[in-house]
Amino acid sequence: MATTQPTTDARGIVEPSGEDTEFVFFSGKGGVGKSTVSCATATWLADNDYDTLLVTTDPAPNLSDIFGQEIGHEVTAIDDIDNLSAIEIDPDTAAEEYRQETIEPMRELLDDEQIQAVEEQLNSPCVEEIAAFDNFVDFMDSPEYDVVVFDTAPTGHTIRLMELPSDWNAELEKGGSTCIGPAASMEERKQDYERAIDTLQDSEKTSFAFVGKPENSSVDEIQRSASDLGELGIESQLLIINGYLPESVCEDPFFEGKREDEQAVIKRAREEFDADAMATYPLQPGEIAGLDLLADVGGVLYDGDEATVDVGSATNVDTEGSVDFDSLTDPDAVTEKLQPVDGETRYLFFTGKGGVGKSTIAATSATKLAEAGYETLVVTTDPAAHLEDIFGEPVGHDPTSVSQANLDAARIDQEQALEEYREQVLDHVTEMYAEKEDTEIDVDAAIANVEEELESPCAEEMAALEKFVGYFDEDGYDIVVFDTAPTGHTLRLLELPSDWKGFMDLGSLTKGAAPAKGDQYDTVIETMQNPDKSSFAFVMYPEYTPMMEAHRAAEDLQDQVGIETAFVVANYLLPEEYGDNAFFANRRAQQQQYLGEIKDRFETPLMCAPLREDEPIGLAELSAFGDAVTGLAELTDKQPAEVPRQ
Repeated sequence: MATTQPTTDARGIVEPSGEDTEFVFFSGKGGVGKSTVSCATATWLADNDYDTLLVTTDPAPNLSDIFGQEIGHEVTAIDDIDNLSAIEIDPDTAAEEYRQETIEPMRELLDDEQIQAVEEQLNSPCVEEIAAFDNFVDFMDSPEYDVVVFDTAPTGHTIRLMELPSDWNAELEKGGSTCIGPAASMEERKQDYERAIDTLQDSEKTSFAFVGKPENSSVDEIQRSASDLGELGIESQLLIINGYLPESVCEDPFFEGKREDEQAVIKRAREEFDADAMATYPLQPGEIAGLDLLADVGGVLYDGDEATVDVGSATNVDTEGSVDFDSLTDPDAVTEKLQPVDGETRYLFFTGKGGVGKSTIAATSATKLAEAGYETLVVTTDPAAHLEDIFGEPVGHDPTSVSQANLDAARIDQEQALEEYREQVLDHVTEMYAEKEDTEIDVDAAIANVEEELESPCAEEMAALEKFVGYFDEDGYDIVVFDTAPTGHTLRLLELPSDWKGFMDLGSLTKGAAPAKGDQYDTVIETMQNPDKSSFAFVMYPEYTPMMEAHRAAEDLQDQVGIETAFVVANYLLPEEYGDNAFFANRRAQQQQYLGEIKDRFETPLMCAPLREDEPIGLAELSAFGDAVTGLAELTDKQPAEVPRQ
């Protein structure tokens, strides 16, 4: 193991200091450069002679895109970098591995009927969560590496991951049968979970770093997440603000103003965020890809080097070329996908890599649709729940008005959803047993068994699903807009009605409400698959990584759930009238290049949204922003004389 002296405070956080394997976690709102910083850190550690493993727990991984090579579910050596390997945990593969590892030791001990019961149990959708988590725990016991760097899922889901060791350990403490297999067969895993808890809470072994953009909303989310981690006994030690505008390129009032706002956010973060170290990295004229630019990031963060902002070497896009935007956009086609058909409620889903402005686009769309006369509900399924910040008004668990005619908003509060779900299940089970005449059934014991099941971590996922499904039964709305979680987690949510329907059909332990729920899930699946009732839109900024992540997700959505992408949203387009220098000319040319590629790859209508000097906050600003967004700007003119109602 190498031994060096830290030259920056950040270096002292990520560089191993002892003989045992150490762990560095990077988290943050998606789209802030979390994966880039993780890759740069792992590269820097490897270049400093530390045997390094890079693990992504993000269900929408992009390590392969950043390093320019196939990585996948197996530990893979990174080309041209000694001492560095990486893995992208695949939830489906992990789930199948988990099932086989759980069942195989039992085959000699149990009869065929008992094995079949275990197999049915392990078809529970929550097995995917525990399987991915199991992989995560495995990599926390890797003595062959000096350091393991975790590129985690966006913040809300990372908090969930950090909670799981304690939650599943408590579940196994109960003994008996669990939704992830018989507890008696999982003693070794229980010990692994206990060790994981100790390691996560040991600041000598584990460092936790947040990555954010120089935006107040990004810092606010980090503050909330750091507080949640603190309650779990995990310290936040490093804050990295990524992508601030270099002073040398801000030559006009538009970008001067944006830079001033960014610097104010950076100052605020330094003053308010409780961490041992903070570092910053500037926006580059092109994408950060390739080993040279990764090395530049690592050098700035950990060696104290001055950042290189070199237009010529950053990208080879044609800055003289241009794209005919009129040929790319079809406002009428977008508008058609936003409005109800034949009086049926329209369900709009906005998803994408975190940090691409999906919540803002969802809130803006809802605002403009309400202005056009449609009774509109906007719901966030994202654990980070940004709607309240965007509207500048309280947004509760149940639909409430946000001070505009025809517009309500809601957020799924996980704890409240769980309490509602538990009450619903227990009421149903109690009623079900009350109607039975079988006097041999110990009703109290049966209900107690259900109550115990509802303490399982799986119940949280099911509760969120139940709340999501419930919005398809909301009366009085012409349009329901869903601001979803980042792509990988959204795919998981959209798969769940089918997964749980299949699990119920098997006749599981928790099948008390199976017939009714099965029918309800069938209806939801059919609704989401019907392009006259539902529209799915991927939001992205025109760069390679978010484009490819969205494209892979769109293919998975079609293949796994049978849902077609209705349109795509290109956000943060640089305005032509500002930024008249080589830096912005380069970024603008890059955006134009990718807009053409987005159009070709997705073959769907394109909604375009410009970069604003300030984040649109409040109804007035959302409305003004909507006037500049392709498709939304045309809504009022296309409003029919009488709004169809359900």
